[in-house]
Amino acid sequence: MRFSRPMIALAACLATATISAAPAAAQDIPFDAYMQLVIAKARAQGVSEATIARMTEGLTPNPRVIELDQSQPGSSSSPGYPPLQRYIDRHVDTARINGGRAVYNETARLHGPIRQQYGVPAEIIIAIWGHETNYGGYRGNFDLSRSLATLAWEGRRRELFESEFIALLKVADKGYSRDRLVGSWAGAFGNPQFLPSVYLRLATDGDGDGMANIFTNQADTMASIARYFQDAGWRPGIPWGVRASVPSGFNVDAYRTELVAPVCPRVHERHSQWKTVAEWRDLGVTPYNSLPSDTLVSLFQPDGPGNPAWLLTSNYRVILEYNCSNYYAMSVGLLADEIAR
Repeated sequence: MRFSRPMIALAACLATATISAAPAAAQDIPFDAYMQLVIAKARAQGVSEATIARMTEGLTPNPRVIELDQSQPGSSSSPGYPPLQRYIDRHVDTARINGGRAVYNETARLHGPIRQQYGVPAEIIIAIWGHETNYGGYRGNFDLSRSLATLAWEGRRRELFESEFIALLKVADKGYSRDRLVGSWAGAFGNPQFLPSVYLRLATDGDGDGMANIFTNQADTMASIARYFQDAGWRPGIPWGVRASVPSGFNVDAYRTELVAPVCPRVHERHSQWKTVAEWRDLGVTPYNSLPSDTLVSLFQPDGPGNPAWLLTSNYRVILEYNCSNYYAMSVGLLADEIAR
């Protein structure tokens, strides 16, 4: 995931970052003095004095947030990959499927209008919701103001987190209390785990009440996720991918992509070249479900020969925009399929 796009599952982004050899050295200014500099920037960007006061009152660094940030792994260079099926078994289990189907039925009135406006099917939206917060069951309990101020002051990714802290103040300026603005240690919040900058750009009022309440409002949550997917390039009417049969002895390596992704390279290195469904059929690779013969798809057989394979469309890459992990994207797609079944 590139930092110029909206960042949602920030923990996944942090996991790909290289940790500074001496993160404490980045704390080159006392916390209170640093916060005065940030407050001045927020004030210059139009944040109200009342919001600045209530969001910064008693603010101190959170040692737990620094500990969590410094424990994030660097980019992995070890060979091999954990089996996908083991991850799927844990994340697309009976409880999550049943929970998703319950939300799907509860929100049925919203599906048509959202799909018409954004082109994104409800089951994909709900699968994201399920993976991010277990359908709102757990959204995090860190004081976002304290977490983001701590991460900015820590300095490892100061520019990013300072801008997110100021964005949080702008969110608070819309009428949200500090008690409401809680979430993950890395600053994501609400049912879809948006960062503040993403909220400002893409959070959507789905029911016309004048607020984009992604904390407890189902219509706002679903419209906001759908808008994110639309913005990331979701193509209506095309599935994320379909299971496919691969002939015995098929040499997948002969069709590996030669493109090198600038970010999350290990995520893309196992994907094949793009070919049309018709071209894959000519090679003996057959989708289980119908796809137009001119659809461009990539072959993905994550656990190797003899194991399940999929033909992935461009919409799979949109799921990767939400969290740059094949394990995450595959589990979202498979959960969505089960929810809609």
